[in-house]
Amino acid sequence: MASHQYHQIANLLEKMTSTDKDFRFMATNDLMTELQKDSIILDDESEKKVVRMVLKLLEDKNGEVQNLAVKCLGPLVNKVKENQVETIVDSLCGNMMSNVEQLRDISSIGLKTVIAELPQSSNSLAPNVCQRITGKLSIAIEKEDVSVKLESLDILSDLLSRFGEFLVPFHSTILKALNPQLASPRQAVRKRTIVALSVLLVQANSNAYNGVVDHLLEGLENPQNPGAVRTYIQCLASICRQAGHRLCNHIDRSMILLKQYSQRDDDELREFCLQACEAFVLRCPDAITPHIPMILELCLKYVTYDPNYNYEADDGDTGVAMDTEEDEYVDSEEYSDDDDMSWKVRRAAAKCLEVLIATRQELLEEFYRTLSPALIARFKEREENVKSDIFHAYVALLRNTRPADDMAHDPDSMDQVSGPTLLLIEQLPQIIKAIQPLMREKSMKTRQDCFLLLRELLNSLPGALGPHLDSIVPGISYSLNDKGSTSNMKIESLGFLCSLLQGHQPHVFHPHIPLLVPLVVTSVFDPFYKIATEALLVLQQLVKVVRPLGANAVKSDFDVTPFVGQVYACTLQKLKVTDVDQEVKERAIACMGQIIANMGDLLQSELDVCLPIFMERLKNEVTRLSSVKALTMIAASPLRIDLSPILHEVLPTLGTFLRKNHRALKLHSLDLINKIVINYSSNFEPSVLQSAIVEIPGLISDSDLHVAQYSLTLLSTTARRQPQALVGIHEKFLPSVLILVRSPLLQGTALQCTLDLFQALVQAQLTGLDYHSLVSKLMEPVLKGSDPSARNPNEQLQLHKQAYHSSAKCIAALTQQCPQVATPLATQLMSELQKRSNKDTQIIFCLLTIGEIGRHFDLSSIQVLPQTIIECFGATSEDVKAAASHALGAVSVGSLQTYLPLILKEIEAQPKRQYLLLHSLKEVISSLSVTPNGLAQLLPSVPSIWAQLFKHCECSEEGSRNVVAECLGKLVLVNPEELLPQLQQALRSESATMRTVVVSSVKFTISDQPQPIDILLKQSIGEFLFALRDPDPQVRRVALVAFNSAVHNKPSLVRDLLPTLLPWLYSETKVKSELIREVEMGPFKHTVDDGLDIRKAAFECMYTLLEQGLDRVDVMQFMDHVQAGLSDHYDIKMLTYLMTARLAVLCPDKVLLRLDQFVQQLRDTCTHKVKANSVKQEYEKQDELKRSALRAVSALSQIPKANKNQQLLDFLKSIKETPELCKIYDYVQKDSITGNSDIAMDQT
Repeated sequence: MASHQYHQIANLLEKMTSTDKDFRFMATNDLMTELQKDSIILDDESEKKVVRMVLKLLEDKNGEVQNLAVKCLGPLVNKVKENQVETIVDSLCGNMMSNVEQLRDISSIGLKTVIAELPQSSNSLAPNVCQRITGKLSIAIEKEDVSVKLESLDILSDLLSRFGEFLVPFHSTILKALNPQLASPRQAVRKRTIVALSVLLVQANSNAYNGVVDHLLEGLENPQNPGAVRTYIQCLASICRQAGHRLCNHIDRSMILLKQYSQRDDDELREFCLQACEAFVLRCPDAITPHIPMILELCLKYVTYDPNYNYEADDGDTGVAMDTEEDEYVDSEEYSDDDDMSWKVRRAAAKCLEVLIATRQELLEEFYRTLSPALIARFKEREENVKSDIFHAYVALLRNTRPADDMAHDPDSMDQVSGPTLLLIEQLPQIIKAIQPLMREKSMKTRQDCFLLLRELLNSLPGALGPHLDSIVPGISYSLNDKGSTSNMKIESLGFLCSLLQGHQPHVFHPHIPLLVPLVVTSVFDPFYKIATEALLVLQQLVKVVRPLGANAVKSDFDVTPFVGQVYACTLQKLKVTDVDQEVKERAIACMGQIIANMGDLLQSELDVCLPIFMERLKNEVTRLSSVKALTMIAASPLRIDLSPILHEVLPTLGTFLRKNHRALKLHSLDLINKIVINYSSNFEPSVLQSAIVEIPGLISDSDLHVAQYSLTLLSTTARRQPQALVGIHEKFLPSVLILVRSPLLQGTALQCTLDLFQALVQAQLTGLDYHSLVSKLMEPVLKGSDPSARNPNEQLQLHKQAYHSSAKCIAALTQQCPQVATPLATQLMSELQKRSNKDTQIIFCLLTIGEIGRHFDLSSIQVLPQTIIECFGATSEDVKAAASHALGAVSVGSLQTYLPLILKEIEAQPKRQYLLLHSLKEVISSLSVTPNGLAQLLPSVPSIWAQLFKHCECSEEGSRNVVAECLGKLVLVNPEELLPQLQQALRSESATMRTVVVSSVKFTISDQPQPIDILLKQSIGEFLFALRDPDPQVRRVALVAFNSAVHNKPSLVRDLLPTLLPWLYSETKVKSELIREVEMGPFKHTVDDGLDIRKAAFECMYTLLEQGLDRVDVMQFMDHVQAGLSDHYDIKMLTYLMTARLAVLCPDKVLLRLDQFVQQLRDTCTHKVKANSVKQEYEKQDELKRSALRAVSALSQIPKANKNQQLLDFLKSIKETPELCKIYDYVQKDSITGNSDIAMDQT
């Protein structure tokens, strides 16, 4: 094989010496093909010959051969040995200094190719090559020849950005060559020097960095000429963009100079000053803070700077569009003069404002007062590019004004609307007035920016554009009707119209419907499929607006009849066409579904035409899912559309879909069958439905609870609406349901659907599905330990404890339908309970079932019930005790007057059983506080429960105190006006234990749903959280837990308190020596840190703050404490690694400023060695720490510009060289990629 290759290469080399240029070209081309093969291996002699020949061809007289020879260099450097690469580099560097221009150019391209292709991972190749090139480039840069200089600077920039770490030893040489070039008379040389310097300073040491910056600042303080000033300011801005975090120490000095130079009458200088300000704001967020007012003033001054144009002359006709060709001609001729550079100053000011707005959330209200009116006034800007930047600055302002998620659901969030949002509402008429004429301009870019801004307005102020539709709709109409509009323009217009229709009440559009319907219908027939697709989506939304149903249906005089035919005919035409894009087909089906669902009563005569088309589409594999969704809309319509033309055919077809391996199709098919059974059960025979539901048994499984839930719902609906369809097939689905009941995963909605099914089956009164049959099927597997319906009835069942809860709930649900058997069944279970021979599992099941029956029925007639349950508190099994506690609480719910006094009395009388009795009390409070009827029963007993709980706030057992805290919290929710002040009063108690319970109870008053207590809680939560200053560590710990709960569930409660609370939170993250003690264990001394739990709670709270957003948090201060935690205890390290990874995503620029410290601490963890005689757990802990630390490293390495940090690069290199770490790191990276793709799949 090798000899064949050598022969082939030798043959090609021979052809390359031919006098025929075509031979040389083809031979070079073939060589490149060979070099790109992985299998090629060259010996030393062949390498030399190939390298020599390729270098010779670089000097070929034919340009095409030269170009191919340059392309060969890329694969060649990866195939030859190090000494040959050095030969190539030496030759290219030498040719760069040649007097022949063509040879110089081709050599420059060759060097760039070599640099781009050099492998970064090689041990000595890249450093050696860098060393060779650097010295020669430094000499070339100092040459007189400008073209040599330019090429050398270009190559040096490439080299520095790709192999910066290898060039650190040569920085002084490179700087010596670069610094004088900043004073070059040629602008191109100065620009390329700036690029090279900026890239170099990313890796430079502090002395070199500060030396260059000081040189620039001294040059600005004592300028040689105006050109030098511009160059130095540009260079400062460029350095800041590349390595800004290191410029922070020089900001104050730089800003004084920028302010001074920005006042000079030089447009180019002003532009550069503003660009530098933009870079400083973006890359040095903390250091620039004192200078923000000055930058803002500067930007506001220059964003309106247009000395050559009189805008006042245009003010009279702002409402008239300048859309005639003459106007455009005059505009371009008279005002876009090549000498007028003021537009660049305005553009730089607008871009700087955008960065200011995006990064300074805390100044938002101030921006709305000062900046917003100025930007609105500048929408009239005459230069298109500048106008676009002004729009983007305003869009950044609107994005920062979007309402937070928790405010949207909070009843007390109106006070959050106070600042920026209220100011925006006031300014809305001015914004619309300024935009109105621009929406009809010739410029596509301006119109697209208008739609972008309006869309952001919709996000920031949902529903606020309704009163301004008279100004907005003509602009949409103009873009859709204008023959000059591009496809993107039309798609943008339709997309905005769709958002507008979704974001407002239907009645506000009614005056505009006569204009909008023809407009959208015309777009539906656009030949470009993307426009037609978007138009059908808008048309579907328009149908909901023209004829709203359900909650949106408001009585109005609007006559829909003139539009129904127009909308229907247009969609029908699209629906009938089969040879169109798949997306158009799907949108047409969805749109027709919406039309029939909302307007079907006005289209009775057309149903025979369009419903069979739906049937055809349902049978087509490509369109069946869209058809199922459309038919679901129609079947659910309150208009009760006549589906008789297709009903008998649809159900069997849907039955076949339930067999398909297509989850979405199964779910939507089940939903559609359910809707048909609910609304059309009288229109078809049971046998037709049976053909579909016969497929259901296979879908009832805990492997996919969502599909199982839909299947159970359909069976329940069938049992209620058409029970005869279940005759003969219940033996097929009931075993699947019973297996599901015994599943440990059954809970929530799926469990509720199972309960509904059992109730529906009993109501149906079918043979084999009566009450006693179903109860025995549920009880036998538990009481006898085997399933008689299984293939092997004698096989013993091992049930999860959740199965007992589920079975008990199912039996109680069945008993609700047959009230007369409730007491006899409970009595029977009581007798089972009293048998001494029963297993623990049987006792648990009996207790839980009695409890669930007692929840719905008064069992006080069974005299022995309370005593028998309480006797079970003495059992040896913890599960039996827990079941007994649950049962006592549940039966009390059904008979509060009888059992609640008993529980309260027993709590007092039996201190040893107090914990279990308190759990029973918690069950009573939890169950009754969720329904209005339950609240009415509970309220009279609240004072007695409250008094009893307060007696036990200071009991000795911590578990009991925790349950007391939970009961107190849940009880406060029942009557907040009276009980919350009593909790506040108890907070002043002398006892630390009492204060702990009270603060702990507050956690249970906070939920993620709106509650009546929220307004009161917002006023008083500060008092509870100020327990962070309590002298007792335990009180501080529970205060941290309560703070964490508030931040997680309802951030609006604590948002305004953060400035006060955060310093106390941070103080709890520190190791406190007074909480560390030594314990003697025989001959050994063991250190115990009593402050660990508090620190852990504090870091957990910080992590939650991170998840909820950092808009009110000083990130730099936050990071100080995260970094301190990186060298703390194992548990805290694990939390801080998670926080580090999250910070890298949320605020990468600020993490970049501290990257060196982060890397050092992560390196310490990864290189830590466990002592040789340590136990196995120590090794496992260390492995887990390394894995978490490397996850953080992976996240840090994803930050833009992090690859320029020398410490991180060195650490990554050492990871690659350490097999153990390299293996973990590769696994972590693969895991993160898989995780991200899973998230993306979930979002789709």
